[in-house]
Amino acid sequence: MSEYKPDELRVAVLAGGISDEREISFSSGKNVMAALAEAGYTHVEMLDPADDDFLVKLSEGSYDVAFIALHGRGGEDGMIQSILEYLGIPYTGSGVIASACAADKDVAKAIYQRAGIPTARGITIRRDDDVCIADIVDEVGSECFVKPAVNGSSYGVTYVKDESELLDALETAFECDEKALVEERLVGTEITVGVLGDPPRALPIVEILPQEGSEFYDLDVKYIDPTLVHRIPAAISPKDYHRAEEYAVAAHEALGCKGFSRSDFIVGEHGTTILETNTIPGMTDTSLFPDEARHAGMPFSAVCDELIHIALEGAEE
Repeated sequence: MSEYKPDELRVAVLAGGISDEREISFSSGKNVMAALAEAGYTHVEMLDPADDDFLVKLSEGSYDVAFIALHGRGGEDGMIQSILEYLGIPYTGSGVIASACAADKDVAKAIYQRAGIPTARGITIRRDDDVCIADIVDEVGSECFVKPAVNGSSYGVTYVKDESELLDALETAFECDEKALVEERLVGTEITVGVLGDPPRALPIVEILPQEGSEFYDLDVKYIDPTLVHRIPAAISPKDYHRAEEYAVAAHEALGCKGFSRSDFIVGEHGTTILETNTIPGMTDTSLFPDEARHAGMPFSAVCDELIHIALEGAEE
């Protein structure tokens, strides 16, 4: 690994942005700022892409690298990555194409299937499609999840218990995106697997513990005390554990991710099924990825430092 002196690098932490996850992104950005300070970076500024003068500040700031702490639309979909590519600024995380593919759950699902990673039965519906409830139920069952194809942090996601709720659930999803996924409800243990590094390696697997009053891992659960929600390592069989590690790394590589990612799965009688991959996982105090890293013996400051090194080495290549 090339030698870079943290105190000589100018780093722009990009946080906030234009998505529903704006406030979560600010929390991630502040955590990254603190971690970089701990790692010895002394020239670090936070920039918000939603600010009117963002492009001027970014292009005139003489930054050596950008640390992307943006989630959802404008952050994980390749948009900000395209801007940084154009400006010639190295950045953390996945590139334009990998980000765009992972952000669109419909596209990502096709890539998983091609890579041999099991996916849930489902159907993709566009806003202008003629919707036949009977056809949807035949494909996925009356209990299912409806989610926007492009969005994060469970915004726009509905757990449908009966077919009578499908149309309203689709309308909720279409408030976030032009395309919605309707997928079967899988029963089992929900887990998430972080992937870090080059070459990529799986981090300790987290089991998402069900919470009273919440029907799935929604916004009400994601940002409470992680000790109430995260069980590390996940209480699944060694065989399932190893398979989930393999699938997470395979998803990371099939999508073309770089630096880090986090893939979510359901483990049950059906086997291990992937749900989605996040190319910029949450980096708040209660987020899954930093918790996984800590259980792997890595402080978050070391994770952030490694991501910057990977970004700079990639730019050299």
